[in-house]
Amino acid sequence: MITITFALIRALPGGPGDAIRAQVMQSGGSSNVDMTQLNALVESYTNVDPSTPLYVQYWDYVTSILQGDLGQSIWYGRPVSEIIVQALPWTVLLLTIAILLTFAIGIVLGAAMAYAEGTDFDVGSTVVSMLLNSVPYYIAAILLVYFLSIQFGVFPQSGNVSSGLEPSLSLSYVGDVLYHAVLPVASLVITGFGGTAITMRGNAIQEIGEDYIRVAHLRGVPGRRIAVRYVGRNAILPMYTQFMISVGFMFGGSVILEQIFAYPGLGYYLLEAISTRDYPLMMGGFLVIAVAVMICVLIADLTYSRIDPRISDDDAREAY
Repeated sequence: MITITFALIRALPGGPGDAIRAQVMQSGGSSNVDMTQLNALVESYTNVDPSTPLYVQYWDYVTSILQGDLGQSIWYGRPVSEIIVQALPWTVLLLTIAILLTFAIGIVLGAAMAYAEGTDFDVGSTVVSMLLNSVPYYIAAILLVYFLSIQFGVFPQSGNVSSGLEPSLSLSYVGDVLYHAVLPVASLVITGFGGTAITMRGNAIQEIGEDYIRVAHLRGVPGRRIAVRYVGRNAILPMYTQFMISVGFMFGGSVILEQIFAYPGLGYYLLEAISTRDYPLMMGGFLVIAVAVMICVLIADLTYSRIDPRISDDDAREAY
């Protein structure tokens, strides 16, 4: 992952030298910047000397990464690790709430659609779920900002907390943080629960048609118990892998969302790094997202057979 990201980032037009040269010119410096001094300045920030061959830059960067040194952000003038540690909790907060709500709403709605198969409720819910699932989350975010922030002023337009409010565990601070997270979370939930609901509906319908469900009815098992403990429980199991993978991939999806709401999470800093060609910060952000995806996929692969005893480890890997 380090190798692929290193190559892709350096394939982008421009680079740290151009960004630093622009900063020097904006600060009143001359456009005729000495390249030796410029390269030395870039190297001091990125731990990579741009005048050296690319393979040397790659080796120097990998050795720095293995020593825990992500370099220093060119644009912000701070260590990349410090920026990531500061921004990551805000992204985790948004994504945790959004993922839990998305799957909770989708599972409940999908189960209700399955039991009401063929009714107007099922048809209408399916159409709405498909339409919402096809809407990009950033479109929903822009619409929510326009109507609920700009037009009606119900929710704040940007930021993660009100200015001047000191961090604490008080109800006022926690409530303000959640208040600022409403619109970003709503953008992800509104455009995400439909896919989960449709998947849950299909799984539940398949379980309802199984022989053991008919046997349970014949034995007089209460319908509520059948719906919750038999159908619902077994229909949710195949969605476990989807849940774990979505946790990792939502880190990448937060890039545009956090930019729209000026929410200072990992995605916000990553997009800023891309626009300013901040190599160290770009690499650090991409590595965090890649690690999150790989860890979640690995956990799903290793634990699926524990979650669903009917499937062995080999079957789980083959299904995945």
